[in-house]
Amino acid sequence: MAEESKFPYFFLGFGIGVAVGILFAPQSGEQTRTLIRTKTGEGAEYLKQKGEALYESATEMVEKGKTTLARQKEQLAAAVEAGKQAYREAVAEKAPGEPQASEG
Repeated sequence: MAEESKFPYFFLGFGIGVAVGILFAPQSGEQTRTLIRTKTGEGAEYLKQKGEALYESATEMVEKGKTTLARQKEQLAAAVEAGKQAYREAVAEKAPGEPQASEG
């Protein structure tokens, strides 16, 4: 059965389930509606809290990534500078009669 053809059956089953649930509810219609409103509000609040926590967690991870990247960039720049300095010192130590390589 193709994926597209499953959706109508899902919605049909969902609708039948809701109808049966309302017909056999142990409470009056008003109480049931109040319960549904309350549970919907609780669910929305729960999702809001989880979304905020996820956002905060993602923000922290991005900041950690930026800090790590900056630190790595500084270390790389320091290593390149140390390499250039070692090259300059090696070239300066050569005997005066020897040809010197150009700096780059």
